[in-house]
Amino acid sequence: MRMTGGVILAVLVLASVTGAGSQQMPGGSGMQQPSTPYPPRHDIDPNPLSPDQQAQMDKSRNSDRQRRLIADTEKLVVLANQLKVDVDKSTKDTLSVDVIKKADEIERLARSVKERMKG
Repeated sequence: MRMTGGVILAVLVLASVTGAGSQQMPGGSGMQQPSTPYPPRHDIDPNPLSPDQQAQMDKSRNSDRQRRLIADTEKLVVLANQLKVDVDKSTKDTLSVDVIKKADEIERLARSVKERMKG
């Protein structure tokens, strides 16, 4: 049986679309390996910033971090003072729900400040 050029072309197109003859990943899963058009370049610096720009960004981040730490510690002081006043108002047999909520808020904020101080 003789095949014409059009039939051969159709068979090749069908084979490429269905994945016949494609490479398989190790393990025989039948999935095609992704191909990259260009190999990775190791001579390009992943950080396009100059050392001066990087230092400026680091300085800016540190000053923002310091500002947030100061604001949060001031808020901690205010909350702690409010908690003390609320506890002083309560009797030995009663604590309000607000006191417990305020103590939880102080705890969350204190943990947040502690984590930011570490890193």
